[in-house]
Amino acid sequence: MRRGVGPILPESLLMSADASRRWSDLRTRVISAAVLVPVGLGCLYLGGPVWEALLLVACVGLASEWARLCAVPRLPAASLAGSVALCLALSAAGRPGLAVAALVPLVGLVWLAVQGSAGRPLAAAAGVLWLAPAAIALVWLRTGSVAGLGNVLFLLIVVWSSDIGAYMAGRWIGGPKLAPAISPAKTWAGALGGLLAAMAGGAVLVAARGGAPLAAVAAAVPLAMLAQAGDLLESGVKRWIGVKDSGWLIPGHGGLLDRLDGVLAAAPAAALFAWCLGAATFLWQ
Repeated sequence: MRRGVGPILPESLLMSADASRRWSDLRTRVISAAVLVPVGLGCLYLGGPVWEALLLVACVGLASEWARLCAVPRLPAASLAGSVALCLALSAAGRPGLAVAALVPLVGLVWLAVQGSAGRPLAAAAGVLWLAPAAIALVWLRTGSVAGLGNVLFLLIVVWSSDIGAYMAGRWIGGPKLAPAISPAKTWAGALGGLLAAMAGGAVLVAARGGAPLAAVAAAVPLAMLAQAGDLLESGVKRWIGVKDSGWLIPGHGGLLDRLDGVLAAAPAAALFAWCLGAATFLWQ
């Protein structure tokens, strides 16, 4: 008998084990979503200070994660979080234009705060341009008395549907990699599945509200593509830094940046679309 050779398992058992590994985090993801989604939607429905408070907590958490990834000390990290919070506060006070105008000066202030510290000071300062525009957009979008709730809900449904569709299609179908140098796990099947799921999610939501599903599909496509681009950007940043997850806060998902990367990319575009259409106009009109 040859030594050092383990038992040869049937091919069916090997395939079953491989499938089990591919879906090993699904249960944890579902449980996390079942807890977090109702909280987020409840705050969105209430709007006003409740929605803004949720965004503030998220912004501080996102800024903390980004500062940790950039390996900067606590004081510079606080300057990043404070800058993002200031932009959110200006938008909540009805001054979104001033909040946008403050972005570049705030980048400079954060950069000055992190000078001389270890880590990646320039990347830490650039975090203002990554996090603050989404905070400004999500506050401004929700303040619309007529279309605010519907527009933010449409944005979230499109991004969430894209995430779910990409996860399911990528794990189930697999196939050629989308950008192996950036994110080895992402596939073309996942990207297409995410896009189709986003179109379907947007169409169902709008149809339920009595709108035109085809118009919703047209509005969902660019938002879903931006959400996937945001996901790739965050994956590229993590690969550059050399970490798998941005944090540990959300079981099955990693950190807040891992969960909200698509929203960070798509929210400013949704706000721009709404601004072009008019604050009282739905994104799918």
